[in-house]
Amino acid sequence: MMSSFNDIISSNQPVLVDFHADWCGPCKMLAPILKQVKEELKDALKIVKIDVDKNQVLASKYQVRGVPTMILFKNGKQLWRQSGVLQKNDIINVIKQHL
Repeated sequence: MMSSFNDIISSNQPVLVDFHADWCGPCKMLAPILKQVKEELKDALKIVKIDVDKNQVLASKYQVRGVPTMILFKNGKQLWRQSGVLQKNDIINVIKQHL
């Protein structure tokens, strides 16, 4: 998992990683918002969902303490991170700064 994850975030296309959990209410609220973000930005952005319960090594590597936590990567570097639910336009504005 770790090596393929590193391959994914090393892309020069921005990658938004959504650390979530099945039992998390706010994560369920964020899911349709991220879908709208993807529909708007199309191929300019890749979105990857990581279940923290199934990927605890990855979650601890990035010090994800609460879910949902979104981290934006480009070329393997962490550019931005935010815990909690954000609105579509707020997420898009952050991503557009890094396109």
